[in-house]
Amino acid sequence: MPLVVFNQKGGVGKSTITCNLAAISASQGLRTLVIDLDPQGNSSAYLLGGAPAPDQPSVAQFFEQTLSFSFRPVPTADFVVPTPFENLHLMASSPLLDELQPKLESRHKIYKLREGLQQLAADFGRIYIDTPPALNFYTRSALMGASGCLIPFDCDDFSRQALYTLLANVQEIRADHNPDLQVKGIVVNQFQARASLPRRLVQELIDEGLPVLQPYLPSSVKVRESHQQSLPMVHLEPRHKLTLALLALHEALG
Repeated sequence: MPLVVFNQKGGVGKSTITCNLAAISASQGLRTLVIDLDPQGNSSAYLLGGAPAPDQPSVAQFFEQTLSFSFRPVPTADFVVPTPFENLHLMASSPLLDELQPKLESRHKIYKLREGLQQLAADFGRIYIDTPPALNFYTRSALMGASGCLIPFDCDDFSRQALYTLLANVQEIRADHNPDLQVKGIVVNQFQARASLPRRLVQELIDEGLPVLQPYLPSSVKVRESHQQSLPMVHLEPRHKLTLALLALHEALG
């Protein structure tokens, strides 16, 4: 059930796609959770309307507790906070994630998120995980605990070359750590239908047999307004072409 949105290249729309798909799930009545593993906290700011308060429960606190043995660990659900949107919840990011990473790696805590996700599965119909633009401890933790991986692609040659490496890394994690992990598909983002380069690149991916999802998400300045107002597209402009594409993508994912 948990779906990881991941690309090692930054600026491809991971947080935007994560939050908008989650907002659609929630708007359709599903109890939905976003886990923000990126220290930059873009998903957290998008859904909360600003940076989380320092004393607010966060995913960093979840990881921090794993470093101290306890006979009664805090339930994973205690690190979840509501957002202003009905049915939509968040495990917020924190700058402390950077500080914690070497400690977690040295103590071999790579499977703790998977254990936490197993606890949360009973409480949420959908779980989306936003990841850093790197294959680091947090991204590996997410991929080891998830059932699916969604890969944003922004239609340039640099993204294409990175895509092959990313797919190989995901398959290695699947083979070594998580046989349930499936690449749900490649999300073509910021697609410009009238430009020849995006059309050619996407067609070449399809010809290679890669799992390119339909529909492609069109390029739109409305996304910036969505970020500025901290309103996912389904709440900002329900009939906008980008919203309709996101709704169709959500339906295609099942």
